[in-house]
Amino acid sequence: QVQLVESGGGLVQAGGSLRLSCAASGRTFSRPGMGWFRQAPGKEREFVAVVTWNGGSTYYADSVKGRFTISRDNAKNMVYLQMNSLKPEDTAVYYCAVYNGGSYYDARSYAYWGQGTQVTVSS
Repeated sequence: QVQLVESGGGLVQAGGSLRLSCAASGRTFSRPGMGWFRQAPGKEREFVAVVTWNGGSTYYADSVKGRFTISRDNAKNMVYLQMNSLKPEDTAVYYCAVYNGGSYYDARSYAYWGQGTQVTVSS
């Protein structure tokens, strides 16, 4: 079992930045890939970014590429999402999750989820 707790969300103006953190505890953390998803009201949960177990590879949704950066610190059991140049359309609840095999871009490929942190970007 893995427990995930997200933090760092908040209200920011368009063009601003936020850094989300995800603290993991429980089973061995260093092996699996870790991802970030988001869900806006009335919309399905969508892939944002994923980092492989050693941090060697990262993948991003086209909508955030060049603005968001995912990273991880296995020694601290932490995953981060640096979000720059935020837009109102980035407003959503952001979730971190543990990759469990399959497509990185599919939420069904992730086994454990945090409770989410709200990000609101005002125009």
